[in-house]
Amino acid sequence: MALNARLDHRNPLVFDTHELGRRPGALQRLTREIDAPKDLGIQGVIGVPEGAPVVLELRLESVMEGVLVTGTARAQAEGECVRCLEPLELVLEADFQEMFSHPDADDRGRVKAEPADDAEEDEDRLFIEDGLFDLEPVLRDAVVLALPMQPVCQDDCLGLCSECGARLTDDPDHHHDAVDIRWAALQGLAGSLEDGEKDEMSGAEPGVDEKQEK
Repeated sequence: MALNARLDHRNPLVFDTHELGRRPGALQRLTREIDAPKDLGIQGVIGVPEGAPVVLELRLESVMEGVLVTGTARAQAEGECVRCLEPLELVLEADFQEMFSHPDADDRGRVKAEPADDAEEDEDRLFIEDGLFDLEPVLRDAVVLALPMQPVCQDDCLGLCSECGARLTDDPDHHHDAVDIRWAALQGLAGSLEDGEKDEMSGAEPGVDEKQEK
């Protein structure tokens, strides 16, 4: 990834490495609580609501090529059960580790004699800019990987009745009497024949009475 343009140190997901320094082996531990950014999670499925608290626990280690960031993000995620469509909540714990490279170092940590302008080489790398790095893209990737693609309210959720939409977990004995469609058609035909016979009988009675009178 190319260098970020003017990172804002006031952004809660931007971290300062000046105190850590560039001496290999230097360590720094940080804990920070932030408000969740917009669309943190799997859109339309499950995620951390915008503005909800997210606790970050980070370990920053200075290495030759940059800063190795190891951490955990904890938050409360909300979504909808894919089986019964009921709202659900789950505790999110997303682990991550990412290298943020010094812009003047190559992939082996050596200082470049001249600035390189190789977009392909830097495409997948994250950089430190003026001693700052942006954790947001790393956090987003980690949260998506930690969340279930098909969340359920409980492992044994039975879902909804396909005929009436009732939640089966609330009533495990819920069922509908199954009717074979072939018999249903015959029952309908039998009903029609019975109605026809009744009509014929009701129409024949006046004629019989008239003959008896004569």
